[in-house]
Amino acid sequence: MKLVNIGFGNMVSAAKVVAIVSNESAPIKRLVQEAKERGAVIDATFGRKTKTVIIMDSGSVVLSAIMPETVAGRFNGKDDGEEYKNE
Repeated sequence: MKLVNIGFGNMVSAAKVVAIVSNESAPIKRLVQEAKERGAVIDATFGRKTKTVIIMDSGSVVLSAIMPETVAGRFNGKDDGEEYKNE
C-alpha cells in the first residue's frame, strides 16, 4: 500500500484516492459542505486555508493546505519540497 504525504505529516492511501481538486469552484465547495453535514470530512489543514480537496473512494473528503499540483506530484513520485513553501 502506497501512502502519500498530503501535508503536515498526514498521509492518504494512493489506491483509495478518486480525485485531487482545487477548493476554488462552487461545486467543490458544495461537495465539501455536504460531506461536512454527513460527517465525512477529514480536515488535515491544521487550521490553515484549504487549498486541495481529496475525494476518496469511500465517499470521505480530505482537506489539505498544500497546492493540488504538489499533491498530484507526490502521487507521481515527485516531491519538489513545495509543501514547506506553502506551510
